[in-house]
Amino acid sequence: MTDEISPAERYAAARRRAAEQATAFGSFREMYDFGLDPFQIEACQEMEAGKGVLVAAPTGSGKTIVGEFAVHLALREGRKCFYTTPIKALSNQKYADLARRYGPERVGLLTGDNSVNSEAPVVVMTTEVLRNMLYAGSQTLDGLGYVVMDEVHYLSDRFRGAVWEEVIIHLPESVTLVSLSATVSNAEEFGDWLDTVRGDTAVIVSEHRPVPLWQHVLAGRRMYDLFEEKDGAGPGGRLEVNPDLVRLARMENTRTFNPRDRRRRGYEADRERDRRQRSRIWTPGRPEVIERLDAEGLLPAITFIFSRAACEAAVQQCLYAGLRLNDEEARAKVRAIVEERTAAIPDEDLNVLGYFEWLEGLERGIAAHHAGMLPTFKEVVEELFVRGLVKAVFATETLALGINMPARSVVLEKLVKWNGETHADITPGEYTQLTGRAGRRGIDVEGHAVVLWQRGMDPGALAGLAGTRTYPLRSSFRPSYNMAVNLVGQFGRHRSRELLETSFAQFQADRSVVGISRQVQRNEEGLAGYREGMTCHLGDFDEYARLRRELKDREAELSRQGAAHRRAAAAEALEKLRPGDIIHVPAGRFAGLALVLDPGVPAGRSPGRSRQRPGYHDFDDSPRPLVLTAERQVKRLASTDFPVPVEALDRMRIPKSFNARSPQSRRDLASAMRSKAGSAGIHAPRRRKDRSAAADDTEIARLRTEIRAHPCHGCDEREDHARWAERYHRLQRDTRQLEHRIEGRTNTIARTFDRICALLTELGYLEGDTVTGDGRRLSRLYGELDLLASECLRDRVWEDLGPAELAACASALVYEARAADDALPPKVPGGAAREALAEMVRIWSRLDDLEERHKINQTEGVGQREPDLGFAWIAHQWASGKGLDAVLREADMPAGDFVRWTKQLIDVLGQIAEAPPQDSTVRRTARKAVDGLLRGVVAYSSLG
Repeated sequence: MTDEISPAERYAAARRRAAEQATAFGSFREMYDFGLDPFQIEACQEMEAGKGVLVAAPTGSGKTIVGEFAVHLALREGRKCFYTTPIKALSNQKYADLARRYGPERVGLLTGDNSVNSEAPVVVMTTEVLRNMLYAGSQTLDGLGYVVMDEVHYLSDRFRGAVWEEVIIHLPESVTLVSLSATVSNAEEFGDWLDTVRGDTAVIVSEHRPVPLWQHVLAGRRMYDLFEEKDGAGPGGRLEVNPDLVRLARMENTRTFNPRDRRRRGYEADRERDRRQRSRIWTPGRPEVIERLDAEGLLPAITFIFSRAACEAAVQQCLYAGLRLNDEEARAKVRAIVEERTAAIPDEDLNVLGYFEWLEGLERGIAAHHAGMLPTFKEVVEELFVRGLVKAVFATETLALGINMPARSVVLEKLVKWNGETHADITPGEYTQLTGRAGRRGIDVEGHAVVLWQRGMDPGALAGLAGTRTYPLRSSFRPSYNMAVNLVGQFGRHRSRELLETSFAQFQADRSVVGISRQVQRNEEGLAGYREGMTCHLGDFDEYARLRRELKDREAELSRQGAAHRRAAAAEALEKLRPGDIIHVPAGRFAGLALVLDPGVPAGRSPGRSRQRPGYHDFDDSPRPLVLTAERQVKRLASTDFPVPVEALDRMRIPKSFNARSPQSRRDLASAMRSKAGSAGIHAPRRRKDRSAAADDTEIARLRTEIRAHPCHGCDEREDHARWAERYHRLQRDTRQLEHRIEGRTNTIARTFDRICALLTELGYLEGDTVTGDGRRLSRLYGELDLLASECLRDRVWEDLGPAELAACASALVYEARAADDALPPKVPGGAAREALAEMVRIWSRLDDLEERHKINQTEGVGQREPDLGFAWIAHQWASGKGLDAVLREADMPAGDFVRWTKQLIDVLGQIAEAPPQDSTVRRTARKAVDGLLRGVVAYSSLG
């Protein structure tokens, strides 16, 4: 018996293969020497059928294959394809990949820093570049057939996310959009929006990791699996937290034996067992972790540390520990690559940049990776890691944002990070993004995520973090001044408003309104039932219930006023106390006789002196006297212990030798106080009952009269009706709150746009649907402080500055100090630059007042933040030709940050050079400033 197929079957199979190869997808898949996954096949086939696609899949699953098929289709059809990425580093990387596959003559690059073959049929660019092209109506858009938006989930980014939505909304209808996203929990919602604004869009979601990921916890010398498969659950069955880890956590929390327990039988044995158990629970050091991973065959590894300084320290710790992960052959390869890639950097700059220490780590197979590094250094680390010549990288979380650096293992030192405001637990989405680097497709059979044991760790919480795939995509879209003038210039105000209402932000707001509207409808049905229940045959019970509510509200208001008055009087009385006053504490745990040791008046206010500022009688700001009670306790009392005013009943001298910490001193003084009080006949003051304010209130008297006179007052079922009326009132109040929420969410983007247009009209940038000359200048200025830059140009603030001075001023438009960098006032250049910077701050203050008047809220991501002068001196020095050593020493910032801010400054100066009128000297000055800045490490850093 033979398994050979018949000639007819072979012929039929050959026909099928030939038919498939005749399709674009058939010829495309032949270009790869590995089989494609089902989600890749589905996405490519949908695209060839003419649909746009949204692909949401885990990191490392091969989403970019779908993007590359868009490139293949464009070239096959003789059309253009733009491949957009969120960061310049990823653009450079993707450009290199596509140039290798399709040839450098057919692939271009546009990142703001670099312009290579920009009219090629395939151009890789940052998303901002494409947005600017769309607004400028660039001819490069001619013939565009496909746009790939890699890492499209960036539209959640608070600062840059709006750019993605602007591009999606404004792309011509003829362009097919290919959106590649990390796994998000609301991919279908995002796909529905794409379907609305872009037409037929297929949503392909894959949660399958091509390389399985194992989760571990490293505690002491042992690596524990985080999960244990439940017996009998079978493949893909229910997983439970490893009971060994649960015991470990419980053991850490058990008590330490007390030496007083020595008499207890078995004490020594129990203590020894406790000591042995606790010795197993410790956090291994960084060199020890790498050695352990090396021994287990789990390198290369990326260790995520949420601190740049800690990443550098980790490398030094490994070097001091004598760690070597490369043999001599690998060391030689590393040195050759590094010397080739850094050949353009002068020797004096290499010394400043810590080149030799960095090289030593690389030769040993160890490196750091963070935003503070020189971009060229980061690029070298990435290349060596991919080649297997660097095996241990200590990185901040920025590495997880799209750079192609997969590892066999990922290590997380801690599950807490600084978010710019506080130390917060990392989210399930962040955990997934970070650990997604583990497992190299086509190299590793499995990937490994290792979390280091930390004191107080909860294995259950970690399991929840690792097992959750909730990563919702939330729009951060907000209109800006630049966006407003560009939209009005192209479409007019009415059409622009309609376009903004198609944003994903408004789409999500409207979807939330649907649920609220349904609740309002249910409430209205309930209100109808309640109204029926409160119907009275004697009269209008709604009116009667209103009178009762008004009476109740008035009584409550008078009660609050009375309580506030009593608190104020009590606080005022406390301020009059002096050391040595004998008082009777009216309430609280220490009610009774007490001797005032310290009146406890807040700092800055003398005892007995009335406060004049607002909030005078605020609870928390009341005096808190320190007293000695009759029971010999020294206590600091609170305002709640004095619900009524207190006054001194008598006085006595406090001996200078009195020591509040001495039991003998307290006993003697308390005894003297009791004797003094007894001889003076002091008793607890009688509480005088105040006459109720309601008794004399004319409004309350009027309401009571109207209630008694109302026909419904005599109804036998009055209280039943009242209960229905109270339910009706509560539900009506809740319904109004829901309606207010609907009103707040409906047309929110368009309302913000209207406010921006009103402000721009007041400043003369818009006249109805017409963009003025000033408005056209604003349309060429992109950035967070676009309006401030435009106002500075209009007011000719920079007109008489030199190149270095203009660089200093323009730096305030881009630079933002890290939270830890703003302790001291910034150093700024003198002369004309100082005056211009001061004028910029004055203009910003005027704009800030204007925004407040137009209700443009900076906390919602709209408006002009205050210019930051922290980079002005550094920019001035570098643009003046100062050496790198001197500039970095004065900057007190890493070389990578210096290069990054300088490149952003060059970008904004390029915009400033194009924006002013032809006769403005600022044009020439800005170009000269760019020339002065674009040198040395800034010029030869290929990544931004």
